Formats: sequence, structure tokens, C-alpha cells
Amino acid sequence: MKTLFAAAAIGLSGLFAASAAADTCGGVYTVQPGDSLSVIADKMYKDAGKWSAIHNRNIDQIGPKPGAIRAGMKLSLACLEGLPLGLPGGKAVTAAAPAAAVPVKVAPGNAAVRSRINLLTGDDYAPFTSKAAHNGGLITDVVNAAMNRAAPSEGYAIHWVNDWSSHFDPLLSNTLLDLGFPWYKPDCATMPDSYRCQNFHFSEPMFETLMLLFADKDRPFAFESDSDIEGKTLCRPAGYLTFDLDERGRRWIAGKKITLKQPHKVKDCFDMVAAGEADAVAINEFTGRSVMKEHGIADQFTVLPQPLSVLGIHVVVHKTHPRAEEMLAMINKGLRNIQQDGSYQTIVEDHMARIWAGF
Repeated sequence: MKTLFAAAAIGLSGLFAASAAADTCGGVYTVQPGDSLSVIADKMYKDAGKWSAIHNRNIDQIGPKPGAIRAGMKLSLACLEGLPLGLPGGKAVTAAAPAAAVPVKVAPGNAAVRSRINLLTGDDYAPFTSKAAHNGGLITDVVNAAMNRAAPSEGYAIHWVNDWSSHFDPLLSNTLLDLGFPWYKPDCATMPDSYRCQNFHFSEPMFETLMLLFADKDRPFAFESDSDIEGKTLCRPAGYLTFDLDERGRRWIAGKKITLKQPHKVKDCFDMVAAGEADAVAINEFTGRSVMKEHGIADQFTVLPQPLSVLGIHVVVHKTHPRAEEMLAMINKGLRNIQQDGSYQTIVEDHMARIWAGF
């Protein structure tokens, strides 16, 4: 009888444990034999397209190639739209839903800001910076938290200038403002002559994003190595960075190995691919997915399961700034501190939940 009661108690404790686990969202997934990121995404999120969310979150462990996972690897999965449930290390479902978005409030400027450290960003670059987005967007939120933790004695202010072309020159080059964000960094080891490498210092990355290829579902193609892209026509709007298409020995543009279309808008690129005038849209995953969602064309396109590149998003300071090294050390220290105490991860998870819910 005692044995029976003991077995019953074990069964009940297992039931309660399973129930408690099911009440958590997100957590740690152990890669199984035969898994791929899309298989895991399908199992855990009921959406194979969320493979890039898993890749992005675990980029330090997986590396740039999504196929580099192996059985036994432990991957951190964010809670996205209430999934996945029951994984170890998850957070309570009741605490997983993001709070209502709080758009950033821009205070009017005055002469007092001259003595502060002045940071520069711009609007309409969602989800990274946007006045309408929660706390000004993902990167604005991270930078603000890092600066707050760094706590410079003179204080700091964030300024919004929507003319992005003016940020590098004259605003930062003439130290009219001190630090700028969010900017991608070229591979300065292989492209030392690029404008950004010659003129700016870069902070540690505030976030890393995937540059993906969006192809027509009726005309997909394999992309496993750089040689697969040679001879293709890619589309990326005018004004968007292109250095990732030439760096690390690619020289796709410089060597005329590809054709690059550069219309005015991202939607124009999707239209070109749909019309057969280009093979793929080459854009960061969030911009690409947002445009597809906005125009109701997600069913027409597929995201190739191999990132074109993985690019860090940084704070920059001009090399001629008299306090350049001091300011970089300050923002980097603030970033490391919020990474170490977990507040960085909380900010990123909160924004990722909002971003993916929007897709």
C-alpha cells in the first residue's frame, strides 16, 4: 500500500510539474537529431518562417550559417505570440505579454543641452528607431538604457533629425552632436578605404540583424555559397547600404558579378521580383517582412534559409571628436552592464515580441 501511495504521489508531482511547465512561455530548446531551424520553428512556434527569429537570438552560438546547429545544442527561444510553451527556463505566461507601447516623447531643445553628451538618431527606421514605436524603437531603447547605466556626470540627450543624409556630415563630422545611431559597420579589415571605416569609430554592437533574400515563391533558388549569387539580379533601394555585397572578398558589385537594381522604395523591389525583373530582394529581415505585411504580399514570397550577411548595429563617433575614445568607452561600459544584469535581454525580448506579432 505504501508503494502504491508513493507511486501515486510521484504521478501527481509529475502532473503538477508538467502543468507548471506548460504555464511558461519561451525557454531553452535542446536540438534533436534531424532538426533544422525551420523544423524547430515549426514545432515550437507552429510557423517554420520564424527560423530567423531563432537564428538571430542565438547568432553567437550558431554563427552566420543557420545549418550549423547540431544535436545537443541548447538554443534560447523567445516567447513570441504566446509560444513555445513548457520549455525549461521559460517565463510565466502572464508575464510574457508585452505591455502597451509607449511612443517616445521628444522634449523641445534648449541651450542647456550644449553641456551634455548629445546623441543623434532619426525617425521612420522601424523597428530600430521610430518615434511612434515603443520607447522610440529597439535600438533607441537599448542606447538609452546603456547611457542611463553609464550615467555621465554631464548628462545626455537624444536628438531626432529626420534628414539621415546630414547625420555623418555635417552633424557628426563637425561635432555638432557627439554620438550617432543606429549604423551598420562594414568589415573594415577587408574594406579599410570605405567612408565609414576611414571616418568613424564604432561601439560594440547594440544588436545584430540578418540581411535576407526574399524570392518569388514560384522562382526560388538555392543559396548555399556566394557562387550561387553570381549572375543573379538583386534589388535593394537607393540610399541603403551596399558594402555587404562587396566585403569579405565577394566583390559582387565592384567585380560586376551581379546586377543590382536600386529603385526608390522597398515595395518597388518586391514588385520587380514579382515581375521577374530581379531574382531577390536583399534587405534586413524586419524591413522585408514589414513591407510584405503592409502590402499583403507575404504569400507571394519566400525567405531563403541562408542569411546574406549578419550585420551589427552600432553607435558611432567621428574620429576627429576630441573625446571620441572616452565616449566609446562610456557607451560600451553601459552596454556591457545592461547585458550582464539581464536588462538588455529584457529589452530585446520585449521588442521582438512586438515586432513578430506585427508580422
